[in-house]
Amino acid sequence: MAYRKLVTFDWAMKKLLRSKANFAILEGFLSELLYDDITITEVLESEANKEHTCDKYNRVDLKVRNAAGELIIIEVQYEGEVDYLQRILYGVSKTISEHISSGEGYEHVCKVISVNILYFDLGHGEDYVYHGTTRFHGLHSHDELQLSEEQRDYYKKQRVFEFYPEYYLLKINQFDDIAKDKLDEWIYFLKNEDIKSNFTAKGLKEAKETLDIMKLSKKQQLAFESHLEDLRLQASMVKSTYGVGMMKGRKEGREEGREEGIKEGREKGQVEGERLASIRIATLLLNDLDDETIAAKTELSVEKVSQLRTKYNTAPDE
Repeated sequence: MAYRKLVTFDWAMKKLLRSKANFAILEGFLSELLYDDITITEVLESEANKEHTCDKYNRVDLKVRNAAGELIIIEVQYEGEVDYLQRILYGVSKTISEHISSGEGYEHVCKVISVNILYFDLGHGEDYVYHGTTRFHGLHSHDELQLSEEQRDYYKKQRVFEFYPEYYLLKINQFDDIAKDKLDEWIYFLKNEDIKSNFTAKGLKEAKETLDIMKLSKKQQLAFESHLEDLRLQASMVKSTYGVGMMKGRKEGREEGREEGIKEGREKGQVEGERLASIRIATLLLNDLDDETIAAKTELSVEKVSQLRTKYNTAPDE
């Protein structure tokens, strides 16, 4: 396995990129993706990007506001979900409703851009970057509905779709590792956690400096290693439990068997996910509590907590 030099983008979003000092990294990525000069003014807190002990390990998202007043949701997703397209629609709709006050006119409805960095195959398509907008076309004349001159002057927009949410789907694993433009340079980094010396895309220079593992504190390095282990365990759990379920269904040769196998796999996955969550919580508490207290709070055995402490070489603060 090649030596990893840079942290993953999802972990950086949770731990490093919320700091204003590091906005240049996100600004660079969004500028190359949206073909615009993006300036971030703030990171917005909501249920979508607060950390909780029950968070899924395979997903992280961040919401920011740019200088134009638009809200941008950036999400990283590792595991495929059948209803993912509906979920991003829900996320955008919820964001819109959260950011308009009761009694305000509809002209205050905010523009939302949903950026989805996907490490699984969503839908069927040959490209690795998809962009979705809302447009209105005539059923008879087949023309596209345009804004009136008065609307363009009043709203400072040129096209109807500029009012509506936009969606970007980046299918990272489908990228062929050949960087043909600056956006590809970013996608190369998102796929490989590596930035080549000849890359010139906005934000990558800052990313190479800030996301260098060796420049993290010891505590941050341990937290990142724990995050990677969570991902590996999650991937292994999903693959094994879902695979067992599917094989059982195929072997029985009946649709009922297939459904039963998938259900069994999901149930086992849920139990394993709860165990991993307890391990993750215990790891975070190692510096603050003794083994017995951590065991009581997480329902892990004292022996398991002791093993974690030995692995991370930590002791509770006095």
